[in-house]
Amino acid sequence: MEAIQVHRLGRRPYEPVWRAMRDITDQRDASTPDQLWLVEHDPVFTQGRAGKPEHVLMPGDIPVVETDRGGQVTYHGPGQIVAYPLLDVRRAGLGVRDLVSCLERAVIALLAEWHVEAHARPDAPGVYVGEAKIASLGLRIRRGASFHGVALNIDGDLSPFERINPCGYAGMAMTRVADVVADAPDVATAGTRLAYCLARELGRDLSFVD
Repeated sequence: MEAIQVHRLGRRPYEPVWRAMRDITDQRDASTPDQLWLVEHDPVFTQGRAGKPEHVLMPGDIPVVETDRGGQVTYHGPGQIVAYPLLDVRRAGLGVRDLVSCLERAVIALLAEWHVEAHARPDAPGVYVGEAKIASLGLRIRRGASFHGVALNIDGDLSPFERINPCGYAGMAMTRVADVVADAPDVATAGTRLAYCLARELGRDLSFVD
């Protein structure tokens, strides 16, 4: 299979990126290359299709966007790298659970590079260090293709998570790379390494096109 094209988008508002992901998915055909978008978002709460309003406690000045991904409410903001795999999962022979597991294992492998032991949980998708969540995950599969993805907290402000029940869990502790790694990488560096870890899990090569 051809290499996955990696687009490093820098910092962008959430909604235009979401709309662009949907457009690519809806227009995809057999010749559309697989892509991985790496982005840092402006502050936003996103509510998944299964989201319940009561899990948004006190949004304040941070906008809440109803999205079409799986899962409940989460927060995106500066200091967090978000990886969006826009893949033809039908062509790759990947099921939803396969891709979720690949994303989780990629984050776990990345944290292992920094000597941090992390794990996934069968009851709550994402990646955890001890009892604290360090990466949130939500996907959508449409027309045999994936969009949305995984968000890894690097060095951003975690206090907005206190305004929600993260992923629908009241009182869930959140953490970030800067809290568990002495010399934490910046967001861009972490994103590039995460791309390589995900490519290894998928058995694919990467092509950086930005």
